[in-house]
Amino acid sequence: MANKSWHFDRRTFLRGTGVAMALPFLECMAVAAPKTAPAKRMCGIYFPFGVSLPKEDTDQAKWRWFPKGEGSDFTFNESLKSLEPLRENLTVIGGLSHFKCRKMGAHDTGDTFLTGAELTGSLLKNTVSVDQVAAQAIGTQTRFSSLTISTDGGVGEPTRASTLSFNDKGRPIPALNQPQQIFDRMFGAGDADQRKQKRRLHSAASMLDLVGDHSKDIQKKLGAHDKAKFDEYLESVRQIEQRVARAQSWLEIPKPTLNDQDRERLELDADDQAPKLLMQTIYDLMYLALRTDSTRLITYQIASMGDGSSIAGKFPQLLGFKGNLHNLAHGWNKPDGAVDLGKWDQYQAEQLTYFLNRLKSAEEGEGTVLDNTMVLYGSSNSQTHNNNNYPLILAGGNQLGLKHNQFLKYEDTVPMTNLFVSMLNRLDVPTENFVDSTGELSELFV
Repeated sequence: MANKSWHFDRRTFLRGTGVAMALPFLECMAVAAPKTAPAKRMCGIYFPFGVSLPKEDTDQAKWRWFPKGEGSDFTFNESLKSLEPLRENLTVIGGLSHFKCRKMGAHDTGDTFLTGAELTGSLLKNTVSVDQVAAQAIGTQTRFSSLTISTDGGVGEPTRASTLSFNDKGRPIPALNQPQQIFDRMFGAGDADQRKQKRRLHSAASMLDLVGDHSKDIQKKLGAHDKAKFDEYLESVRQIEQRVARAQSWLEIPKPTLNDQDRERLELDADDQAPKLLMQTIYDLMYLALRTDSTRLITYQIASMGDGSSIAGKFPQLLGFKGNLHNLAHGWNKPDGAVDLGKWDQYQAEQLTYFLNRLKSAEEGEGTVLDNTMVLYGSSNSQTHNNNNYPLILAGGNQLGLKHNQFLKYEDTVPMTNLFVSMLNRLDVPTENFVDSTGELSELFV
């Protein structure tokens, strides 16, 4: 007969010397607070320069990013085929764009993906991003009001920002990009002497070693089901921690923008799977942040429009693709180029699939973490010089009232900000208007 679980508060942490590790949702937490509904969450994921969109009557048509068909009667092409098992959890959206961004420079719209602002003139002033609107309303309910991540980190420069998030003054919020930094921030206890804490963390064999005694004490008090879930969670943290260490060591190789010697060193020393390792590690950290309810709002910029200075600009070459990210995008209208870019689209979709499957595998309440999380994935170009018809996927949120397994094609008179209004309202952040919105996208709702 299984031992009865003790009642734990939703904010119970595993604690050790200098660290505090959040726990996933356990049944004994629901017993302690039966009226607590699963958290509602949102992620925004961005990639630059658009996708492969060869004409439908050509030999390259199978590499079109958008599916064949419409509504629930659609078929994924090669680019998105890894998402087929998840079609009940996602909607592909075409036709939307930000009205104010259509006449902006073709490579100037990454900054506005989540704001819808027009960056023109001498001031280039942005406005608040949708994630930060939500953070103002629900950010106090979690340890971190939001989590901002990008491959390059920091803020970049106007129209070439290396962050998707902007505060209520339109100022960029610096993005984190070092996996170890993100991991330590989530699990650090916030000691006054950060340098002392860092030495303790780096001297320990593992974060789990630091909380080992407390975790053993908690395991003794859990019922059979919660104990199995707790053990799975600890093993997941262990695996992510190992990934973090590997990804971090790759990032510490000097960037190829310093000189020829450094550029050659990167090519020789970098594992050809390093970009995959880095992307999956970031997705793992995002999963962990959501599963432990450390935050409910995350943005992740896979690469910026500043391709020449972006770490991610060289990802395709490191993975064996023909050209860097920017060059691949510019070849969209050439027969071979459409295939090459389509294969890169496919690769990125496979990493998204990895993330969505992680969220789907984590039980939470009557569903999964994915059921309670909206994930917006897309670009602010259709092709590299076209600011219309953004390629977009909205995944998850099945328990937030979203309807999926569909490909929605909108007229160009419908602003993308209608999608933001729809998402904010699903988060219980009442919103009537966002920039130039005209209402909600009712087709997304059950």
